[in-house]
Amino acid sequence: MNAPEPLPRSRPAAKAAAAPGARLEWPTTVVRGPLLWRYVISLSLTHALALLVVLPWLFSWTSVVLFAVGVIFFGQGINLGYHRLLAHNSVAVPKWLEHALVVLALCNSQDTPVKWVTSHRHHHKFSDVQADTHSPLAGFLWSHVGWLFLHNSATRGVLAYKTYAHDLIDDPFYRRLERDWRAPVVIYLAHAFLIYAIGVAVGWIGSGTLIGGIQLGLSFLVWGVILRTVVVWHITWSINSLTHLFGYRSYDTGENSRNNWMLGFIASGEGWHNNHHHDSASASNQHRWWEFDLTWYVIWSLERLGLATKVIRPRAVRHAARNRA
Repeated sequence: MNAPEPLPRSRPAAKAAAAPGARLEWPTTVVRGPLLWRYVISLSLTHALALLVVLPWLFSWTSVVLFAVGVIFFGQGINLGYHRLLAHNSVAVPKWLEHALVVLALCNSQDTPVKWVTSHRHHHKFSDVQADTHSPLAGFLWSHVGWLFLHNSATRGVLAYKTYAHDLIDDPFYRRLERDWRAPVVIYLAHAFLIYAIGVAVGWIGSGTLIGGIQLGLSFLVWGVILRTVVVWHITWSINSLTHLFGYRSYDTGENSRNNWMLGFIASGEGWHNNHHHDSASASNQHRWWEFDLTWYVIWSLERLGLATKVIRPRAVRHAARNRA
């Protein structure tokens, strides 16, 4: 019986990552001191409030639909906005659209663009070695959420931001979001109030009573804002944790990234993570016809509308184009 063919190797040469199943210590740059209580409290409170969805008084099928659509719609702020646009520069869009995508991302309460991009670029540089910000080889819970609760000087602070996100720091819009902690909070609360107000208006008109309006408004708030926020958090965190543990590998990338079919669909294409680590510059993670990448089709649509330029195709497509030239 023939031995299986080795996986195609990514370029540049693969890094010496820890083997699957190996155990890493936390990064040496992590301060094992006081917790970052702003994260501990805000994440714990939001999770607790999300449990209100079990109350029958707050249930409506309209809110369930709002929740499902919101996961996809607001999730594009992270997938397209923070990740493919800002972190990897896989596409360019007009500044007004770029900033609109960032506002959409802030409606998920996933930190400022500078902090998010810094952590993500650092992760790509040190994937699955001890310095990695959130490798699951240092513990599943650590990679999923624990890394947020402790200060890491490699990804937090002016030096880290200038090292990994200097292009964003130079933009006054991103500097303002970084310097004024109230701005992201106001954006999140404003979008929550808007969704609540829409629910009140729809419920009042539909039921003819103010209490009916308040009921639907609170239902919209709990399902369409709070629960949706928590679910988008866990989808994003699962890319850090699950896709470095479970799934198949199409490429030898020198770390433990996996293509996870479940997250490939739930996370709008972000779950094809081994494909992404093989070619992180690409605007598309879809390397096979069935590896459906919804975020790529959003970018493709924007390109057709003239709103997206400098769209980077997958490496195989780029090579084929050079060979034809």
